[in-house]
Amino acid sequence: MPDALINPNPIFFSLFILYGFCFLVQMAFYWGIFLRVSLIRDPGLASPNSASLRFGIRDNISPDLVSRISYRATGVSVVICAHNEYKHLQANLPLILEQDYPLYEVVVVDHASDDDTSFLLSDLAEKYKHLKVVSIRKDLNFFTGKKFPLSIGIKSARHEIILLTDADCRPASNQWVNMMQESFTGDKEIILGYGPYEKRKGLLNALIRFDTVHVAIQYLSFAMAGIPYMGVGRNLAYKKSLFYQQKGFISHYRINSGDDDLFINRVARKKNTGVQRIPESFTYSDPKTSVGKWFTQKRRHMTTGTHYRFVHKFLLGLYGAAQLLFWVLLAVLLSLKFSWVVVLGVLLLKWTSQYIVVGRCMNRLQEKNLIAWIPLLEWIMLLLQIVIAVTNLIVRPRKWK
Repeated sequence: MPDALINPNPIFFSLFILYGFCFLVQMAFYWGIFLRVSLIRDPGLASPNSASLRFGIRDNISPDLVSRISYRATGVSVVICAHNEYKHLQANLPLILEQDYPLYEVVVVDHASDDDTSFLLSDLAEKYKHLKVVSIRKDLNFFTGKKFPLSIGIKSARHEIILLTDADCRPASNQWVNMMQESFTGDKEIILGYGPYEKRKGLLNALIRFDTVHVAIQYLSFAMAGIPYMGVGRNLAYKKSLFYQQKGFISHYRINSGDDDLFINRVARKKNTGVQRIPESFTYSDPKTSVGKWFTQKRRHMTTGTHYRFVHKFLLGLYGAAQLLFWVLLAVLLSLKFSWVVVLGVLLLKWTSQYIVVGRCMNRLQEKNLIAWIPLLEWIMLLLQIVIAVTNLIVRPRKWK
């Protein structure tokens, strides 16, 4: 046994105990919570097809999936808010309007756009009778950010199930609406979906996709563990009656962001929340191509997280602190020449668990090519989160778009 463990310096040993505690916390999250995302296999699914994804839709739906689709007479209203989104709507809206589902409408709220969005929507409304266009000519200040137009869109919807996405999102298949609505079983009033970003070249794209899938692993697994705390507006469904029972966004209308995660954080519970992880139910978005724009987006998301319920802030804070402190203590212990065999042995166990659990989840969520880069991307994201936290203490972001 190494001398450092037989006759340890009390301070050094205390640091090692804290190092071990941070390790155990991460293991508890990996094996106790995150693993849930990868364990249960959904039946009848086709494997992803990269060629079809390039066109924003899958055409290789498996026969088993088709055979088990039962078109229940459940109406769905897809609600999209758009502000100067002509190009995205031109590319993505037809894919949403051509879903293989018999009873649904698409409500697009044109929020004070000054490009050609209104002309495009008018032309599409002539072709697709289930497209409803709601125009807001002036940006009113009753709600800040996206909450006002979204509230108008939900109010204008005629069906009970509200399915949310963004103008820059495209469904992975023509079964998106069906896959999301069929999850409303039993007492479910909220369904959390997944909205990944398209794969592009470069480190920025890898970071964006790694951050997105890591956040998804957290909110999907927490919901599966009976502790739902957020959803993403790129792919999220809930019942209109729930929205009105909870008085919409009234409790946080002064906060610019949070039309998706703050609402879900307030109303989601163990019994009323479900998840949908079938690849055909994903919605893909174009990632940011500028570090500055992505940094601004991340700043806004972090600011919103400070308004979560205490239990959620505690659990997420515990996990984040354990991640960061683990690496700090690793560096300190090695610099103090504390038994490197033991210290690096713990690191090896962490990496092994991380590759097994997080890797399986990434594979399930169609991000297999990021698995090999988990340690590097984790380090970068931890450093970035520190920078964002410090920046938000100085200047708080304001706009939702």
